[in-house]
Amino acid sequence: MTLLDTYTTVRQHTEAICRLLQTEDYVPQPAAFVSPPKWHLAHTTWFFEQFILTQHLPNYKVYNPDFCFLFNSYYNNVGDRTFRADRGAITRPGVEEIYAYRKYVDIHMELVLQLKNEAVHSLATLGINHEQQHQELLLTDIKYILSCNPTFPIYNEDINWEQQTNSHLGFITIPEGVYEIGCNTNGFSYDNEHGRHKTYLHEFDIAINLVTNAEYMEFMEAGGYTNFNYWLDEGWAWVNQNNINAPLYWHNINGKWQQFTMVGLHDVNPNAIVTHISFYEAAAYAEWKGMRLPTEQEWETASNKLDWGQRWEWTNSAYLPYPNYNKPDGAVGEYNGKFMINQMVLRGASCATSPEHSRNTYRNFFHPNERWQFNGIRLVKK
Repeated sequence: MTLLDTYTTVRQHTEAICRLLQTEDYVPQPAAFVSPPKWHLAHTTWFFEQFILTQHLPNYKVYNPDFCFLFNSYYNNVGDRTFRADRGAITRPGVEEIYAYRKYVDIHMELVLQLKNEAVHSLATLGINHEQQHQELLLTDIKYILSCNPTFPIYNEDINWEQQTNSHLGFITIPEGVYEIGCNTNGFSYDNEHGRHKTYLHEFDIAINLVTNAEYMEFMEAGGYTNFNYWLDEGWAWVNQNNINAPLYWHNINGKWQQFTMVGLHDVNPNAIVTHISFYEAAAYAEWKGMRLPTEQEWETASNKLDWGQRWEWTNSAYLPYPNYNKPDGAVGEYNGKFMINQMVLRGASCATSPEHSRNTYRNFFHPNERWQFNGIRLVKK
């Protein structure tokens, strides 16, 4: 498959995700951490326009000068931008114009990708992977948006992600030793995966399976959300300030737990893998079980012996640079490096991760209170 073929396939997949939406679904922003689907469609298009077409296609005319302000996410090197929490206020341009914008940029990208320019191809590959990241965010943002509708509407009757179960049970032992982590392949990887290095690990036992709904309900029924002894101090404050008593999307209706899913509101399946869990909750559950979360070094070392890919898995590792990490210059350098503070690493992938966008060196990262992604829990024995 050529780079142009890959570009076209990925761009079409983004639009396929939105095909099930009604026009009114494209605009709401019920929480600051959620971006409207229309914004995702525009931002991923602006990325190609800003970093490739304006720099590498002679005589390219920007579709609309206002779009850089409206659809820039966090690139300070590029210029001013609208506040993240105000993305839902961008009612104009309308949905039809955003699709016209995507078509306009795609036509010009077809031209520029025919150039034998290594810098263009490298940036295009980054843009493709960037769009794949946003495809997952699109799905999780759509779920959050629809969950705020009191009728709990269905997104896609064919998606049963919340019913996924473990294939294997038990623990495996990883021997003490010096291991290497980090990316060393020739394919695409993000800069935060670079700097392959050695790490020493004590022997540890890591679960093959992820924590299930039934296991997590045992924690809840044992007073897990009301006993401060299980919680990190910030986590305990978060629980109390936000009245948290269950995973995100769970509703206690007439004494029975139900959860909002991509196919509407359904009873919680006790055998399914628990999801939409914050780091605070994962750490508290591990403490209650007398276990702990793996470090990202342990997770990557054990990954080839694990079933992973159904949930992003919280690790007990802060998001920090690897040895000899060098942040790229300019706006591209803002992609990962500047977020290396106050965030925790998640490993693996999830049911919402786009095809061919996962690898065992991938370092996802979120603040410890965030849980609208398909996050889960894997335990390590103390």
